[in-house]
Amino acid sequence: MAIKLENVGIAVRDLDAAIAFFTDLGLTVLGRDTVSGEWTDTAVGLDGNHAHIAMLQTPDGHGRIELFEYVHPDAIETEPTRPNEIGMHRVAFSVDDIDAALEVAAEHGCHPLRGVATYEDVYKLSYVRGPSGIIVMLAEEIKKGRPAAGPPRRPSPRRCAAGVREPSPPRRRRRARVCCGAGRA
Repeated sequence: MAIKLENVGIAVRDLDAAIAFFTDLGLTVLGRDTVSGEWTDTAVGLDGNHAHIAMLQTPDGHGRIELFEYVHPDAIETEPTRPNEIGMHRVAFSVDDIDAALEVAAEHGCHPLRGVATYEDVYKLSYVRGPSGIIVMLAEEIKKGRPAAGPPRRPSPRRCAAGVREPSPPRRRRRARVCCGAGRA
């Protein structure tokens, strides 16, 4: 079965404000629409589903987000999520200038949760509380050309002088290095 990520859907309280935020960061609007009817009721699982939607795309053409503002049923206000809550966590964007991206976010009243951090001299990154409480991660790659992290390479089996394969020493489990993945194709 083939699979690819099509988009990430985000419910917002003000579609125009959310579009302005993301387009100012560099995304483009692919289209806007109003959806309702039996097909949306079935697909979404809500009776009388009626929403204004917009599809936005990153400049490289690989990432898309779908923003939707509910007309019916009424949108349900929730507390903004915290980074350690179970469920949808954040949307992340690779940017070429994190300071400029943070200035754009600030123009929309959106500020970092704490500040800008540096991850292993590879990324500068920050979580921003975006429109409608969305957590948006912005990451700038500061060290170009570093190979993507992958599984550790298994050493070749050792052989004695007679060419007989010696047993390998027991393998220690190493903790995987996990990164945000921003900037990787």
